[in-house]
Amino acid sequence: MEGKELKSLDELIRKNLTGADLLEFNRIHYGRVDNHELEIKRENVQYGSENNFEISCYDFPANKEEIRKPRIVKVGLIQHSIAIPTDKPIIEQRTAIFEKVKKIIEIAADEGVNVLCLQEAWSMPFAFCTREKQPWCEFAESVIEGPSTLFLKEFASKYGMVIISPILERDETHSDTIWNTAVVINEMGKVIGKHRKNHIPRVGDFNESTYYFEGNTGHPVFETTFGRIAINICYGRHHPLNWLMFGVNGAEIVFNPSATVAGLSEHLWAVEARNAAIANSYFTCAINRVGTESFPNEFTSGDGKPAHKEFGHFYGSSYVTAPDGSRTPGLSRVKDGLLIAQLDLNMCRQIKDKWGFCMTQRLDLYANSLNEAIKHDFIPQRLPKN
Repeated sequence: MEGKELKSLDELIRKNLTGADLLEFNRIHYGRVDNHELEIKRENVQYGSENNFEISCYDFPANKEEIRKPRIVKVGLIQHSIAIPTDKPIIEQRTAIFEKVKKIIEIAADEGVNVLCLQEAWSMPFAFCTREKQPWCEFAESVIEGPSTLFLKEFASKYGMVIISPILERDETHSDTIWNTAVVINEMGKVIGKHRKNHIPRVGDFNESTYYFEGNTGHPVFETTFGRIAINICYGRHHPLNWLMFGVNGAEIVFNPSATVAGLSEHLWAVEARNAAIANSYFTCAINRVGTESFPNEFTSGDGKPAHKEFGHFYGSSYVTAPDGSRTPGLSRVKDGLLIAQLDLNMCRQIKDKWGFCMTQRLDLYANSLNEAIKHDFIPQRLPKN
């Protein structure tokens, strides 16, 4: 795979620019000359190398204040490929992913991560392209008692970290309905809530509405020991109002666990979460799975092209953006990885004061206009030529 795909756009730049040119690129592209890279324990770097995952760590300091103390939080983002072929038994596939992710979680804990987020539908292949109900619906699980939650609760309580676990949910209380859901587990191992994906794609091989519809949990923000967090699942990143509402509800960090492929969205990837951080004065954490997944039976995309067994290449490239628009380099396009960012949440208010985007956003104006726009007899506000 690494022979077919570009390993990393960031690495490509670093290899071909030096000195003043590289610093100027950093200023323009990342928003700061110095990426504020933090040192990772040597033994953890070695362990990652031995287990085929990379580790990166960056700092986002805020200005020193007289009244408020720094509010330092370390977030961790995990991107990974599936572990064994998709024709293997369901339990074997999930167990193999657990074993792979366990190693990364333990390194995150050793590096002091406070809030950890995994990718969309992390404990299964992204099989929604197939439109097959079996065996893929068997991956759906309970928010409270499902295998993914039980697996992660132990790490959360053992290491005192909040863990966000995006899963395929089976809602047994409501007619066994399936949802695309992010489960939030606090640092004591307790499930404190969930959020269901608000926007469902119907494009290319993303046939997710075959399995679940739009979520019904609104835009919840979770009060945690380490700050106010929210989750904008995957396709929701294409909808600015989705990002907006998490900000309106007070989010300081919004995670965007995703599963998206090259050729469809990669030119948008570095833009959307970064724009959201700027517009809403909060931190955003964009996480994408990595690797190419092949399925037992061929499927089509409804575009007249030949049937195929592969969804496409999930290009990883997970990154973090601060409220001032500065961002980290991305993780690899081809390799599992752990991205750690040390955030001073005081920056959220500091940027609100500096830019005033939240103060000047005119929610009243748009609320009135949107209330009119959703009416069946809505007349657009357009002026004639003459």
